[in-house]
Amino acid sequence: MQPELKQQKIVVLGSCSVDFTTFCPRLPMPGETLHGTKFMTSYGGKGANQCVAAAKLGGNTVMISRVGDDQWVAENGENQIVIVAGANNCLSKSDVDLAKDLVKNAGVLIAQLETPFETTLEAFKLNTGIKLLNAAPARTDIEAILPYCTILCVNEPEASLIVGFNVEIPNVKIALKKILEKGCDTVIITLGDKGAVYSSINSPDCVHVFCEKVIPKDTTGAGDAFVGALATFLMRDKNKPLHQVVGAACKIATLSVMREGTQTSYPENHSSFDEEYSFVIL
Repeated sequence: MQPELKQQKIVVLGSCSVDFTTFCPRLPMPGETLHGTKFMTSYGGKGANQCVAAAKLGGNTVMISRVGDDQWVAENGENQIVIVAGANNCLSKSDVDLAKDLVKNAGVLIAQLETPFETTLEAFKLNTGIKLLNAAPARTDIEAILPYCTILCVNEPEASLIVGFNVEIPNVKIALKKILEKGCDTVIITLGDKGAVYSSINSPDCVHVFCEKVIPKDTTGAGDAFVGALATFLMRDKNKPLHQVVGAACKIATLSVMREGTQTSYPENHSSFDEEYSFVIL
């Protein structure tokens, strides 16, 4: 693993869970039984995934989470996921208070929507650094937190739910503008194998960063790889152009889908931050 970078901490406030994954050629039809090809148990949760992705790249990471008192404490590659929140629903404002100094002084504070919204909002109000919200799973009632977001990172379905129409590349400029008007400093919309687009209040151009086309084995956790890498690369060089940071995060996400598993698929000690990435202004 790459040595930990001497930098401000990346604090992840979020979910930690156990993933039970079954691989099969397709989803069964109603009333149908299919043979699966593989079953796998692994560590997951969007928060934990993002923390591991950042740590593997050398990020100085801390995780704030709740775990259950149970035994799990200690063919195109697409995925469909059901979440049973369990102990993640117990992450509370008191947990933020217990880690008040960590939360306040984090260079990057990452959060998602798998834990109570009020807890995340409390933490974002407290933090003085970069507040990175991955608004997943998708929901509509998040406007109260958007003015506190330095960066909002969503995929196309999540962006669609926020703006009220189906977000695709032809209308992505409109979507970015509409979300920025809700108070975020920067909005990033990930596009899967098409890369990502972003826009900022201070630089309103819509920038499309491309990524390498690959044949995926397992796309589970690719968005979390992107978020964790984004946080690490933001801390590594604060003067790096944003298209390079986003491009490097896309590269890490791309590498992750080429292996089965989630946290185990995240690359470490990788030189993606030093590569050049192509982009266009839409």
